[in-house]
Amino acid sequence: MDSPSPEAIALITKAYKFADEAHKDHRRYSGEPYFVHLVETAKILAELGKGPITIAAGLLHDCVEDTGVSEETIEKEFGKEILFLIQGVTKLGQLRYRGVERHVDSLRKLFIAMAQDIRVLIIKLADRLHNMRTLEHVPEEKRHRIALETLEIYVPLAYRLGMRKLNRELEDLAFSYVYPEEYERVSKLIKEKTKESVEHLKKFHKSLIKVLVKAGVTHITSDNRQKNLYSLYKKLQRRNDDIEKIYDIAALRICVPTIADCYRVLGIVHGNWRPLPGRIKDYIAFPKPNGYRSIHTTVFTGDGSIVEVQIRTQEMHKEAEYGIASHLSYKYKKGSDAGTLSWFRQLLPTMTSFESTHPALHESSRKSNEAVPNWIRHLAETQDQFSEHNEFMDNLKADFFELRVFAFTPKGDVVDLPIGASPIDFAYAIHSDLGNHISGAKVNGKLVTLDTQIQNGDIVEIQSKKSAHPTTKWLAFTKTSLAKKHLKAELERLGQFGQSKIAV
Repeated sequence: MDSPSPEAIALITKAYKFADEAHKDHRRYSGEPYFVHLVETAKILAELGKGPITIAAGLLHDCVEDTGVSEETIEKEFGKEILFLIQGVTKLGQLRYRGVERHVDSLRKLFIAMAQDIRVLIIKLADRLHNMRTLEHVPEEKRHRIALETLEIYVPLAYRLGMRKLNRELEDLAFSYVYPEEYERVSKLIKEKTKESVEHLKKFHKSLIKVLVKAGVTHITSDNRQKNLYSLYKKLQRRNDDIEKIYDIAALRICVPTIADCYRVLGIVHGNWRPLPGRIKDYIAFPKPNGYRSIHTTVFTGDGSIVEVQIRTQEMHKEAEYGIASHLSYKYKKGSDAGTLSWFRQLLPTMTSFESTHPALHESSRKSNEAVPNWIRHLAETQDQFSEHNEFMDNLKADFFELRVFAFTPKGDVVDLPIGASPIDFAYAIHSDLGNHISGAKVNGKLVTLDTQIQNGDIVEIQSKKSAHPTTKWLAFTKTSLAKKHLKAELERLGQFGQSKIAV
């Protein structure tokens, strides 16, 4: 690991000392110094491979709100960039608002800020993760609200960004507080099932490694993956609580150097064990909307058990765990961010030790924050059209926090949509002009009506004519706020909208 630049060390040291002094009189519900929370937030950011500016903002993120330090002071001491990140993360209006109203206003600010710089959300997720890890110390009447907010807002955001490591931990931490009875039931179920499945998995694991080595595939890493509790709970709901219909409670993960190796391993697996029909999923050729790539196959092992095998490259594994955080790099203008975590560990001799190895500790300067996901940009673009708080939250949940489906254009491009979306939503997701001139639609080669609900994996072909125009009836067929926004604008242009109130 390269040594961090002197500038990087100086910046984080300064932020560390500044935050320590600013919060010296503050205590958490647990009785420990509030500064511990800031350090733990910064550690999570360092573990995600973030650079000195992001880590410094993590250390300082509560200074303005909680200590009376002015924004002018932050800007003078640390610059506009860190001030912007702090402004995006600050929990606004804590004293002025109660409940949903304060929550929604904070979300509006968060979405606008993260559309400009995704680091805002990554800092916020790190902050929330440590708060959830220590939720047991919070008064009981607040726990459920915080956990529910985490489950409804921050868990889906982490998932949409592909940050499954954070997503899984946040899910399970919130699950135990929001649905305690279900948590206990699923914990008991998975404990009973895991005993049985792990033994079969270990036996199959040894056999598979022998077969791969014999075939000349030697550059591999492998491990067992157990399904997290909340994910299993949701899947049980979709399977009528029949755990025997769930084959991926425990799975075997194989990581190889190249994509070609992935398909070679798949061939070897299928050449030695019979796959279950319909259980082969190629997310390398067709990645999930959040960027997840891997090959999944489920096979009969020959001893009466069924095992899921996940095959991916090391790079894909890092992306699967850390999502957008594994891509983003924020190079400090006077030096490299490399080695930030190593040095940051030395700064905290009294704190819990960091993991000695980690797949996402190094930032590279290959990618920048210019590639903010489109769905985040849509959040920022459409959030101001909803004047009522409840309307904003309803549209937010419908567009971004519900279960998603992904459909394909005839050319194989993926379009990410909420469940219940129609060909109209699909068309507007591609381009507003296409949506404005829909004349018909085909799903999987068959003509369908425009109110048809698109299913996961559908191939959707939009037919258009310049002479075709939308009607007010289409508003009832649309699910996404993006489609409603463009549709309403086109109807107004055509003089068909505005005479009567139509819910959008």
